[in-house]
Amino acid sequence: MATTTLLPRHAGEGETIAAAIRDCLDYGKNPEKTEGKYISAYECDPATVAEEFLLAKASYKAATGREQKKKTDVLCYQIRMAFYPGEITPKEANRIGYELAMRWTKGRHAFLVTTHTDKKHIHCHIYYNSTSLDCSRKFRNFWGSSFALRRLSDRLCLENGLSIVENPKPRSKSKYKHYGEWQKERKRSLNFQERLCLAIDTALAKRPASLEEFLNLMKQAGYEVKKVRGGGLSFRLPGGGQDRFTRLRASTLGEGYDLKDIMVAIEGGTGRRETERKISLAVDIQAKLAEGKGPGYERWAKVFNLKQMAAALAYLQDNGLTEYSQLEKKAEEASDRFHALSSQIKQTETALKANMELKAATVQYAKTRLVFDKYKASKYSRKFLAEHEADIELYRAAQDDMRRLLGGAKLPKMEAQKEEGRKLVAKKKRLYGEYQKARRDMQEVLTIKANIDCLLGYSEPAKKKEMER
Repeated sequence: MATTTLLPRHAGEGETIAAAIRDCLDYGKNPEKTEGKYISAYECDPATVAEEFLLAKASYKAATGREQKKKTDVLCYQIRMAFYPGEITPKEANRIGYELAMRWTKGRHAFLVTTHTDKKHIHCHIYYNSTSLDCSRKFRNFWGSSFALRRLSDRLCLENGLSIVENPKPRSKSKYKHYGEWQKERKRSLNFQERLCLAIDTALAKRPASLEEFLNLMKQAGYEVKKVRGGGLSFRLPGGGQDRFTRLRASTLGEGYDLKDIMVAIEGGTGRRETERKISLAVDIQAKLAEGKGPGYERWAKVFNLKQMAAALAYLQDNGLTEYSQLEKKAEEASDRFHALSSQIKQTETALKANMELKAATVQYAKTRLVFDKYKASKYSRKFLAEHEADIELYRAAQDDMRRLLGGAKLPKMEAQKEEGRKLVAKKKRLYGEYQKARRDMQEVLTIKANIDCLLGYSEPAKKKEMER
């Protein structure tokens, strides 16, 4: 039964900001507590996380011109997540801690997750930077954030089959109450959205095997279920006085209550959506310094380049590319596949356009054929032509279009033309999905190759020839 605590971290009396961040993070990364392996990170490197947090704060100050006083400045936020002894493994705890941090920050802040095994109960320390990734704003703590964090933690525990604290006791006799007591004894009653969330949590806790079983559990709880346009779901509790249906989506019920999240929980997953680090081209530090960049930028660029080179080497290992010629071949194959798919999409679009033109010409031909037959029967009377000139011109134009598009072939039936159009649309959709993946693969391998060229000194043609000799 996981418990959580949210703590803002400040610099202590007589302590510098840099020292405070390092001490805080070093405690979390202590190898004696983490066994040297239960550490994960998002948009930062565990080895340089303190420096990256500090660099983000400096960038925020430079970009916005705002600076807080040392006493009130939040260096980072720390979440402590403790689990019931014997209920979870350290690896699984680290994964759930990562997911909690990702959902809590919505991927907008870099964070570090460390799992400690030195106590009887396994627990995670999550540190996330108070400054956002784009260095344009800071995390704003809000009233009731601990309760929101508690609720998100309970949601994750239910998804992963872990127990939760249903009726916790207050920690002290003060006016501040623990999450369970606060939710149980607060004055106002639950609204329809909160009741629906609790019903969903209860249904998922019973681990339904399918969406149909989940909906049956919701019906047993007294809810009416309605399917809405686009494949969504809505619920209503008529016995509780609810008149209108509530849509099942995160924008209405909150994070984790979208239909996709429900399906992930039903299928036994965690809903974790790890954001892979984007591989970028290495920075030409000397060129940037020549443009006027300062020492701070140089330090950042060195760390950035190290990360990109590490990512490049990891890519080579994962793909078994032990020789440079293999990397060149893979880059060439990725480019060829991308251009081949691009050509196929253009051909399909051309065929689809011709199909649409042929269908339009066939319809126009059928509409005006009777008029032209009468014109022909009148032995091409000038009077009849003057009265029906527009229809006759449309007929002739439709004939010309069909001759051009068919190229002497027999005109297929309209149903066959429609079926051909449906096949072309499906083909284009399939090719476009492959095209997007091929484009990402090509961009990735070309970026890797460019970084490896820079690492080996192949950036300039003369240097490459000299190295090959």
